[in-house]
Amino acid sequence: QVRLLESGGGLVQSGESLRLSCEASGGFLRINSMAWYRQVPGNERELVARVNSAGTTNYADSVKGRFTISSNIASKTVYLQMDGLNPEDTAVYYCNANIAPRAGSFFYYWGQGTQVTVSS
Repeated sequence: QVRLLESGGGLVQSGESLRLSCEASGGFLRINSMAWYRQVPGNERELVARVNSAGTTNYADSVKGRFTISSNIASKTVYLQMDGLNPEDTAVYYCNANIAPRAGSFFYYWGQGTQVTVSS
C-alpha cells in the first residue's frame, strides 16, 4: 500500500523559513510527479508547487521566488523549502504524488497534512 509521510510543519514568525519533507513508501513501480498543496478552512485546496520525474517544476504565483520544491528520486522524497513566510502562507500543507503502482496504471495519493502557521 502506497503511503506518503509528511514532516516539517510548525509555528514560525513572519519572514522565517520552514522545510517540509514527504517520503513515499510501499510497493510501486515509479513516481511520476510529486507536489505540495495547501488548504485553509473554508477554501479549496490549492497547488503550491509540483515537480515531475524529469525535474520540471511549477509554482503558484503567490509563492514564486520564495518557495523551492526539490526531490530525491532515490529516497522517494520531495521537499518544499519555504523562505520569507508570511501570515497568508498559514495553512495545512498536503503532499500529493502521482504514482504508478504497476505498468499501465497510475493513481494520485495524499499525505495526512502538516500544519504551517506563520505569526505576524
